[in-house]
Amino acid sequence: MPAGDIGRRLVSRREELGLSVEDVADRTDIPAGYLRYVESQPTAAPGLTFLERVADALDTSISRLRGGGVDLPEGTGVAAARPTLLKLTPEQCQALMSTHGVGRVAVTTTQGPAILPVNYAVVDGGIVFRTGHGSAAALSDGVEAAFEVDQVDEARSEGWSVLAVGPARRVTDVGAVEEYERRAHTKPWAGGDRDLWVRIDPVRLTGRRIEAS
Repeated sequence: MPAGDIGRRLVSRREELGLSVEDVADRTDIPAGYLRYVESQPTAAPGLTFLERVADALDTSISRLRGGGVDLPEGTGVAAARPTLLKLTPEQCQALMSTHGVGRVAVTTTQGPAILPVNYAVVDGGIVFRTGHGSAAALSDGVEAAFEVDQVDEARSEGWSVLAVGPARRVTDVGAVEEYERRAHTKPWAGGDRDLWVRIDPVRLTGRRIEAS
């Protein structure tokens, strides 16, 4: 199975320094087996402690391991010489969505269409996010919604995008709300009183990945 974005950059930097997986394991106190997992699995999502140790051991930065150019607007990088456009399976789309925590939901407002960023989690195949009562994102309740997640690697001119489409509904079951609270990656970045949970159950999952040869 091909490596993920972080895994490819980890391998590239490690080989550039002439280090083995065992060398990095010794420098970081991270098990060699887990290092191999991150290097080889496209859905691996190592935490901040892992990235800090590996970045220090490889004399690089977390920003570069994550793709570099993170302060640049997405899409300003130079296209790869021989890019390959791949169609993702629904299973691959689901796996990629599960590695992220920020996506965009499309809604129709009184002023027209809007695309809004939200913190989200994937729970039992559904996409769940918090918003405020009366907010624009709450307008997705009761209609067919579109939800998009993507990742762009400016340093390698690569990236992927996943689109989920399905009915959205507000969650009123207390037990379900407690479960979503427990499994949420983070509190809403925007802060404030956002206690309305909305769940999207995808009936269509499509995605594309651009890889550089």
